[in-house]
Amino acid sequence: MTPDQVGMKLHDRSTRGEVLTLAEQEQLEEWYTLQDAQERYVLQAEESVSDLSQLRLQVDAALAQITALSQRIQTVTSENDALRREIVALQQQLIAVQSA
Repeated sequence: MTPDQVGMKLHDRSTRGEVLTLAEQEQLEEWYTLQDAQERYVLQAEESVSDLSQLRLQVDAALAQITALSQRIQTVTSENDALRREIVALQQQLIAVQSA
């Protein structure tokens, strides 16, 4: 599923009142940020702004994407760290059960 499809799906669930996980909510916020950047770009293009302004909008959109992706990477890294800690705890429990 593409990031855009994931965003649309999360948006649909959110607007229907479903509770999203923290990670899903962050993904949705990132998607909203990207949608806003794209909308600004389209609106500015329709107003026939100068080439320089269009380039600035493209840079802003790219920066918004970089920011959103960076936040997502940080979220995934935190989730991975939590899973690693959980795996270590489970391995220790397994060792304790096997030696008992």
